[in-house]
Amino acid sequence: MYVKKPVKVEQVNFLASAKYQNFTYQVSNVGVAANAEGRKIVPAGTIYPANDATAVGILFNDVDVTEGPQPGAVMVEGYVLSARLPVAPTDEAKTALKEIKFR
Repeated sequence: MYVKKPVKVEQVNFLASAKYQNFTYQVSNVGVAANAEGRKIVPAGTIYPANDATAVGILFNDVDVTEGPQPGAVMVEGYVLSARLPVAPTDEAKTALKEIKFR
């Protein structure tokens, strides 16, 4: 029998509206640093795939990529509170994210 110690997860709500649209994308583990527990976690609110003109959406939930690339929900349409994102979106990312409105 395998017993794992429960882990407390805290995510900041960055949504400004209850209406949004997500699609599944493969989240890469390249360049992700391990946390104190040795896990590689890409936090919710991260601009996907990068915070530049290549932006497609915003990662909706934390994704654990310790064991390699993993699927993750990426928000491609909706309203977002930009002050609550882990990293502020660049002007290029805001332009690329045509269907996401920042408040």
